[in-house]
Amino acid sequence: MAPSELTRIIKDIGRGKNAARDLSRDDARALFAGMLAGDVPDLQLGAVLMALRIKGESLDELTGFLEACEASYAHLTAPAGTVPLVIPAYNGARQLPNLTPLLALLVAREGVPVLIHGVRTDAARVTTCEVLAALGVAPVASLNDQKNSELNHIVTFIPLDVLAPPLARLLALRNVLGVRSSGHTVAKLLQPFTTPAVRLTSVTHPEYVLRMREFFTRHDRHNRHALLLRGAEGEAVAHPRRAPQMEWLDGQSAQLWEAPGEAAPVLPASRDAQVTAAWIREVLDGRQPIPAAIAHQAACCVKAVRLVQELECTA
Repeated sequence: MAPSELTRIIKDIGRGKNAARDLSRDDARALFAGMLAGDVPDLQLGAVLMALRIKGESLDELTGFLEACEASYAHLTAPAGTVPLVIPAYNGARQLPNLTPLLALLVAREGVPVLIHGVRTDAARVTTCEVLAALGVAPVASLNDQKNSELNHIVTFIPLDVLAPPLARLLALRNVLGVRSSGHTVAKLLQPFTTPAVRLTSVTHPEYVLRMREFFTRHDRHNRHALLLRGAEGEAVAHPRRAPQMEWLDGQSAQLWEAPGEAAPVLPASRDAQVTAAWIREVLDGRQPIPAAIAHQAACCVKAVRLVQELECTA
């Protein structure tokens, strides 16, 4: 990206929340591609990230960012005849136990390949990677390891620095800036497969449900299939003490798959990775009941995968 173009973009998006201008989809794609390639100098990169943090991304910008990101890393091919479930795991547990691994294992138990991508550690939270490691599911060390392993009927965790190194470098700037950036939003929308997959996407605040619904039904029709919900502490897993509302988004419309009702589940005694993993083993062995919210979400994930499989068979 030419220095003059970069200056123009910063001038447009850096006018503050009320006066900033949104980028076109093409400009957004070119900007993010340059950021991922390391072509944006550090000073301007910081200015761009903070300007977008203050302004917020438009859906056209988000679409352009995602297109640039998807073109920046090597994608995977799922085993023949399968439709994987893709779960982003970038937040971890701050107060509640992290039950993303339980969700993944419940879905995998139904014969659905599950790929989780995310961060390895977080200084202030218990990550999905850490709980999975306590369950004996080690992170994939390279994409060749993943390609040579059987994805069917198991849960695979690929760290972002292995899956998409350019995006991982962008996310690592959080340690310098002190805040999350547009890269974190993009990471949660990745579709790592060359073949159809169902993405599980969560939001924290109710108003973002509308925004993501519009994104998946009007702006990201190429990748299409997604399940949307309000997650637990930023993780793409249902809050165990609420009745989750899952939205099935197929690139054109949204269907609401509601849970029957809330419940008061028994949960692990702490958010510690080892304690959470031991409790998850008890649930999988039938010694503890599955929290109703997680059971509903798992059923929705399996249902969504089966729908896509049917569509692929009739296409």
